[in-house]
Amino acid sequence: MNIQPFYSWTQDLKENDTLMPVLFIGHGSPMNAIEDNEFSRRWEKMGQEIPKPKAVVVVSAHWLTKGTFVTAMNQPKTIHDFGGFPRALFEVQYPAPGNPELASEIQKLITNPAVELDHDWGLDHGTWSVVKHMYPNADIPVLQLSIDYYKPAQYHYEIAKQLLALRKKGVLIIGSGNMVHNLRMVAWDKLNVDNYGFDWALEMDAIFKDKILKKDHKALFDYPSLSKAATLAIPTPDHYYPLIYTLALQTDNDTVEFFNDKAVGGSLTMTSVKIG
Repeated sequence: MNIQPFYSWTQDLKENDTLMPVLFIGHGSPMNAIEDNEFSRRWEKMGQEIPKPKAVVVVSAHWLTKGTFVTAMNQPKTIHDFGGFPRALFEVQYPAPGNPELASEIQKLITNPAVELDHDWGLDHGTWSVVKHMYPNADIPVLQLSIDYYKPAQYHYEIAKQLLALRKKGVLIIGSGNMVHNLRMVAWDKLNVDNYGFDWALEMDAIFKDKILKKDHKALFDYPSLSKAATLAIPTPDHYYPLIYTLALQTDNDTVEFFNDKAVGGSLTMTSVKIG
């Protein structure tokens, strides 16, 4: 076995004096991938504001598994995991490279549970719809870490904490989902109304932001206990768990900033978080 590529990669990933920021991004509709709107423009600006990463690791709401996996192929495919959208969206390709050596490093960092290397998945729209705006040249390696859908929030928090070393080595970690995400209750006739949110959606979004600012992460594990609005805001936790991964990587010295802090269609919020 030739270990030179892995050795070279780990040598290049020297620890920095400052930590790479961590992001939770509300990705919303797949159409944000090809639309020029306030959300996509903010993603583009964020890519210019933060240091250029050595690689990007995304925890997407759209890769749900039993067990935990990390993409380990050289060239991940662009996955169009949606239906009913214009052809232009299905024609988008985001040809960012992968990095098997970094995947092996992640496998070593996460000692509990064991992480398996995946060679089949690729980049789903929770990843490429956002990252293509941040890094349009597709010249930075992009990997995905899956979400074990059968485990609770604290389990995911403990997994993510084991990745802190990557922040010291210039790797950008992104959780991609939505804090409030109830597609069944979307007011389709209000999609173009600026910052339109149902009372329960705005209430839950405010509670989440309050807990995040107070660094009360444990309260966020048991989110149904925070308010009756929680079961409407998060009918299923797939889009919520990426937030938990992001928060787990916060240190005592990190600042917290919200961006794209708006509701869409009544039952979604695009609220996003920059840590560090």
